[in-house]
Amino acid sequence: MTTPVLICDDSSVARKQMARSLPADWDIEISYAVHGEDAIEQLQEGKGEIMFLDLNMPVMDGYQTLEAILKNDIQTMVIVVSGDIQPEAHERVKALGALDFIKKPISVEDLTVILEKFGLYSSSVEPAVSESNESDTRSFPPPTGRTEEELEGAGKIQYRDCIQEISNVAMGQAADLLARLLDVFVKLPIPNVNILEVSELKMALSQTEHGDTYTAVCQGFIGSGIAGEALLIFSDSSYEDMAKLLKYSGELNDTSQLELIMDIASILVGACTSGIAQQLDISFSQGHPMVLGQHVKVGDLLKTNETRWKQTLAIEITYEIENYDITCDLMLLFTEDSIDNLNQRLSYLMD
Repeated sequence: MTTPVLICDDSSVARKQMARSLPADWDIEISYAVHGEDAIEQLQEGKGEIMFLDLNMPVMDGYQTLEAILKNDIQTMVIVVSGDIQPEAHERVKALGALDFIKKPISVEDLTVILEKFGLYSSSVEPAVSESNESDTRSFPPPTGRTEEELEGAGKIQYRDCIQEISNVAMGQAADLLARLLDVFVKLPIPNVNILEVSELKMALSQTEHGDTYTAVCQGFIGSGIAGEALLIFSDSSYEDMAKLLKYSGELNDTSQLELIMDIASILVGACTSGIAQQLDISFSQGHPMVLGQHVKVGDLLKTNETRWKQTLAIEITYEIENYDITCDLMLLFTEDSIDNLNQRLSYLMD
């Protein structure tokens, strides 16, 4: 008997990856949802006896979707598939009724183990031996024999979707490191991806300003014809809570505040850039971090550094720590002449 399976993710790349990861001999009918509200409607129509659910989505995120499933007593078995790999994320989704959690990028082997563990699938063939290079860690599973019609339902993949999906995975890796260091839960957004002129960059960053002053650190990275800078903008109002979490007992002067932001930058910038590099199958060399401004308005920060950036591919990620007044913006600014090389590296996701 054919089993209805629903894949819920706002990314067309992730939807297609998920579909391709499913066992080729599994008798299923696949449907797709682009956010939680869409998923609930389709579940109520009987399209998801089993659902694979992302967490970071617009309209209704994964947590809200799980809550709605419980509230409306919808009968479905949910496996969460997310780049948010914080231990507390695992605990929260299971407390809301999810069967299990699998991290992005999808591992076909891990997924099969979970399906067999809950009796959802039983393999009828011997696993194929992969001929791919074991060092290729890019987040795209091998073809599984799912029909083209099934894959077409995932939606057309755009370049921006590819950038956003690899950013989502890298963002989750960085948040996991920060969460473990501080013993907190980091609230994650949907990465914002745009190609911007410097004037548009000013506008994008000014939207993050809420009357506070900020300290900014910049760190360059380069590898395989791809180069850019990571810009971390840290709200000055966040220092007190961050010092408490790091158990810093000294006086919070300009020097100690810089030490704090350098520690945070080391975690977030290092993890994000290495996470992106890993998925592109390259490595980045990183420059020394530089302080761009301390206790300044965002507008002043950009005015004094605008010659550094012209047209740029910008990935913006806002990290917030739950129950604390701590917010920081991480922007990865790729140079204009890196875009062609990025396109080539991302071509495997566009297939």
